[in-house]
Amino acid sequence: MNRLSTSERVTAPQDRSARSAPHSVWARLGGFAFDRRGRVLGAWIVVLVGVFVSLALVGTSSESSFDTPDSESASGFDILQENFGSAGSFLSGSIVFEAEQGIDDATIAASMGELFDEVEAFEEVTVTSPYSDIGRQQGLVAPDGRIAYATLAFTDDTNEIRASEIGAEITEFVAEIDVDGLNIEIGGAALSEFEPPESELIGIAFAIVILILAFGSVLAMGLPIGVALFGVGIGVGTISLLSNVMSIPDFATSLGAMIGLGVGIDYALFIVTRYREGTRAGMERRTAVVSAIDTAGRAVVFAGFTVVISLLGMFVMGLSFINGLATGAAVTVAITMVASVTLLPALIGFAGSRVETTRWRGLIMAGGASFGVLGVGIGVQPMALLGLVVLVSTLVASFFVPKLREALPPRTEKPLRETWSYRWSRFVQRHPWPMALGVTVLLLALSTPVLGLRLGFGDESTFADDTTTRQAYELLADGFGPGSNGPLLLVANVDSAGDLPAASSLVATLNETSGVAQALGPIPSDSGNALLIRVVPSTGPQDEATSDLVKTLRDEVLPAATADTDLEVLVTGSTASSIDFSSYLSQRIPIFFAAVLALSFLLLMMVFRSILVPLKAVIMNLLSIGGAYGLVVAVFQWGWGVELLGTGNGPIEPFLPMMLFAIVFGLSMDYEVFLLSRIKEEYDKTGDAANSVADGLAATARVITAAAAIMVVVFGSFVLEDQRVIKMFGLGLASAVFLDATLVRMLLVPATMELLGERNWWLPKWLDRLLPTLNVEGGHHDAPVTDVTVPSTDETTGETSGDRVPVDA
Repeated sequence: MNRLSTSERVTAPQDRSARSAPHSVWARLGGFAFDRRGRVLGAWIVVLVGVFVSLALVGTSSESSFDTPDSESASGFDILQENFGSAGSFLSGSIVFEAEQGIDDATIAASMGELFDEVEAFEEVTVTSPYSDIGRQQGLVAPDGRIAYATLAFTDDTNEIRASEIGAEITEFVAEIDVDGLNIEIGGAALSEFEPPESELIGIAFAIVILILAFGSVLAMGLPIGVALFGVGIGVGTISLLSNVMSIPDFATSLGAMIGLGVGIDYALFIVTRYREGTRAGMERRTAVVSAIDTAGRAVVFAGFTVVISLLGMFVMGLSFINGLATGAAVTVAITMVASVTLLPALIGFAGSRVETTRWRGLIMAGGASFGVLGVGIGVQPMALLGLVVLVSTLVASFFVPKLREALPPRTEKPLRETWSYRWSRFVQRHPWPMALGVTVLLLALSTPVLGLRLGFGDESTFADDTTTRQAYELLADGFGPGSNGPLLLVANVDSAGDLPAASSLVATLNETSGVAQALGPIPSDSGNALLIRVVPSTGPQDEATSDLVKTLRDEVLPAATADTDLEVLVTGSTASSIDFSSYLSQRIPIFFAAVLALSFLLLMMVFRSILVPLKAVIMNLLSIGGAYGLVVAVFQWGWGVELLGTGNGPIEPFLPMMLFAIVFGLSMDYEVFLLSRIKEEYDKTGDAANSVADGLAATARVITAAAAIMVVVFGSFVLEDQRVIKMFGLGLASAVFLDATLVRMLLVPATMELLGERNWWLPKWLDRLLPTLNVEGGHHDAPVTDVTVPSTDETTGETSGDRVPVDA
């Protein structure tokens, strides 16, 4: 018998086809975290506190500028900033007002003048009043004289958080104005109120229930949630700190919380499942922890790094906005991944054997906690209070009612081949062609809306109807037409005396151009070195006709109108900049997709030593994410049921397909490794291609179902957030995970594995020699064969105990 030394403290693999080195770094990491759990937990607490203390001292910032390198709009903004000051700022807003008696009424004019003076007092804001000469020249008063607006431009160093704070203060100023017949609304996304996300509480509430159903243990339920909360807390705090040194949009923290909570619970779920399998197979606690980190922990790190690499791959786009978004998501995933393989083993060490025990007291208290957290998440305070009452009263009653302290009988586990998942797999394998073709057709049908995908940024018409931002949009559209919500700014340098007359002639041409509601100007700069023409489209900022108008102006109207002059006119402004940004990304998205697909294929080929398995995985992932894209387009672009989500329809944000692609491929990689490694393990043991599929599916069905259910609930809860882009991410991620875990894992995988049989694991020998081996599941420690006692010291108590470590005979 080969005995392990006492210093190794790891489990030797039972299955020689999947042998891992006894001194693997993952085994040592698991043992270290378990043995020194007090120090590990203390270190994580110090990091958590340190991040938030730093955040309190340093503060936070955010920026969502869509500057596109070497674009016409970027060059135009340079001219604006050099010659027209704050008119070149990407952040802007408006104060829109309507007066039944007319805006020139003395009382109205006095009240609005005082308001504009109060707003002008902010050092970050420049106000252009409709009562000023420049305001009249820019057409800030509607023809009927009832509606007008003031434009607000922010200095370049103003971030989105400060702009939102100024918006809140302006709202307070407006609330103090009480004049009959006067209606004032505050327009512009920059001034809209930013609400911190609360939807993650809804996800946590449902995760509590799902984890208890999956584990049958309250304490086992608490481990993944505790790890996820640590990871998300540190991750969100880190994103906020990074916003001071790089451009990170304001919704990056919401996105980070969404992704971090989902993957954090899932990663910990996989590891806890492996740990409990080990203890039920007869392993001592420490040995089971080492085994879990050396198997499931490897897969978690592999999946986590895949997500991080895919996200950071977006840096090749060369856009600061995309870099900030990718960094925020990648940081949260990386931190939750590290917490899963370090903090989780420490918490398991503290929990001890109680992980397998559930008492009536704990079960009722967990139910009360879930109910209360749900109440906080949806804003129903009586629910939150009732949940707290149940939790506290149950704890107190347990001291007097012995029944509450009794343990529930352990869940009876069915033999693997008597489970519904095994029978389901065999059913699918008996009908592989109908299942494979039917699911493929269904996913392709769900993907068809992608053919009409239009990338762009939604305007303020997508805000909820009851918000002042939406009301300001509608008021502007009523008085000036929808295009007034996103005017185009035409700028040019003035190099000769003939440029201004040529610009005046251009304005006349623009007023006769189809799609232009009004062109005003030219307005010379104070220095006389530049001019500005304000063009109001006849359609809204997010309308496709507005994008077509920008292209027509650049390609046809402006070149023809300035052909015989030295005038070089550039089309810029926030609307034109958004169009350029979308065009830039749409040209590069296919390259990014190809890179992620190639990376996924190569990694899976190294893991499973097969060509067909990774090829199928790539195709299936494309089908599931295509279906998710289709649902997002149908809801948020076509408007199918979008009112139920409290937003409006419009184009799909151009960065969303990339982000979804990177995140979903990384998440599906986890499911892929977890399921296929079990199938491969069974196949290596038995050589039975058919039953190995059913056995592998049956062994992983419960944990994959629970993991997917948690992700669907966590991601899906974010459709309740205020920001439209977060709603899109929530629906896209939730639907992608749902399709992947149901139609793909439960139907397509067993059907195609059955059709290909032993060819699933075919790999040319020459390629096998060239490919490096990537072992992401380590050794498979299913049951002890022969035990040897290895002493270990409990750091907390100082006691020495013996763990029974299985070894090879």
